[in-house]
Amino acid sequence: QVQLVGSGGGAVQAGGSLRLSCKVSSGYYSTNCVAWFRQAPGKEREAVAAIGTLYENTFYGDSVKGRFTISLDNAKWTAYLQMSALKPEDSAMYYCAAGYMTEYLPTVWYQDRLYSYWDQGAQVTVSS
Repeated sequence: QVQLVGSGGGAVQAGGSLRLSCKVSSGYYSTNCVAWFRQAPGKEREAVAAIGTLYENTFYGDSVKGRFTISLDNAKWTAYLQMSALKPEDSAMYYCAAGYMTEYLPTVWYQDRLYSYWDQGAQVTVSS
């Protein structure tokens, strides 16, 4: 059974930075993709970024490209989401997710229904 342990988040002013971490505590090799999604009150869940664990290929949502960076430390079974130049509209609950994708990753990474494992979420609040 894969378990995800997320950490990070918090409150920051606009323009600031935060880093989220997501450790796959077991069953790491049962997954081949780790992603972050976010959901703000009253809005749909949005795909933020993803990384393939084999080749470390990365994918980003349009709203965070150039500001967020996803990375992977395979030795520690941990993924990171470095968030910079944060905006108030980035405020949301951020969820780490992991799954095993059988389809071409660039075409499916943003589909939350394909991720089997999720952490408890971390609140990110950006004030103007």
